[in-house]
Amino acid sequence: MGTIVHAGTDKGIVTLLADEGAVSEVGRGLQDWEVATIAVDPQEPNRVFAGTRGDGVWLSEDAGRSWRKPNYGKPGPGKVRSLTFDPSTPNRLYAGGEPIDLFVTEDQGRSWDRLDTLWDNPHVATVGYPSPRVEPHVRHVAVDPSDPNTIYLALQVGYIVKSTDGGRTWSLLDHDLDCDVHTIRIDPRDSRKLMIATGGGDSRKGKVAGRSIYASADGGATWSGLAMDQWQEYSVPLAQSPGDPDLYYCALANGNPGRWDRPEGANSAFIRSRDGGQSWEKMDLPGAEATRDYVEGIAFDPAHPERMFAGTKDGVLFQSADEGTTWERVDLPFKEITTLEACPA
Repeated sequence: MGTIVHAGTDKGIVTLLADEGAVSEVGRGLQDWEVATIAVDPQEPNRVFAGTRGDGVWLSEDAGRSWRKPNYGKPGPGKVRSLTFDPSTPNRLYAGGEPIDLFVTEDQGRSWDRLDTLWDNPHVATVGYPSPRVEPHVRHVAVDPSDPNTIYLALQVGYIVKSTDGGRTWSLLDHDLDCDVHTIRIDPRDSRKLMIATGGGDSRKGKVAGRSIYASADGGATWSGLAMDQWQEYSVPLAQSPGDPDLYYCALANGNPGRWDRPEGANSAFIRSRDGGQSWEKMDLPGAEATRDYVEGIAFDPAHPERMFAGTKDGVLFQSADEGTTWERVDLPFKEITTLEACPA
């Protein structure tokens, strides 16, 4: 059986069918917008949500072949940077916004509730961003699979805020980790164990002991650095295999994207850990250039997690049928790939 792959790009979303190694385009939409995040409904894989940086959340009910905005004319998120389904309440979808905001829907995006309580934490109002093109935002939302009341928000250059009461109150997690948190993963076997990917700004300034990846064994109270043998200090994608919770993938780079136009570029590395992050190995993407081809999106087919995909900032898509041991370049043109999601066809 084939795999549907949804690729968010800086010019819309592209839907692909990957079947027996061949990849073909089956849909394209929202080309006026950057699609920063995608969420596939865990109960109905033909139902796909796309978060745009400016026009809220759009919905496809035919696996990406056509799109509509379910809350058209009604209040809801505008610039969306993250979409996450609650694992234990699968009709509940969270949207993280830019500027910092959090919305939730339980009716497939027809109506949204804004969790205003997020701003009751005084830290949120202090978060700034050193670029006029980007506002402070919720880069990722993670929900504890064993307790839907426990929610983590990765704030771009604002650490992590955590709620243990379903969003009524929020506490700040800001000890021993980089402030620029991009992605949060929760171990499904023990939800006290977290792993994060960060931008590494505090590492470059010598403010923290870690580099780009950090782990916590106590729900975020304390953190330690991982992948310390890798010299790059910037990371965005951090993916955990649905078939093996000890199997992680991450992409590293030197400096932030604003510095990648220099001759040495990103000096990127695509790495894999088979032991829960304790050790990492580099993987080779055929034809990829470390100066430009930084992996921004990683996706697994949940039904066949050894089948996976990686998309780069330079608009190149790769596929693997063996958990990333070998990769094949997909011969299709893309704009910058910002995010990937996959599901059985």
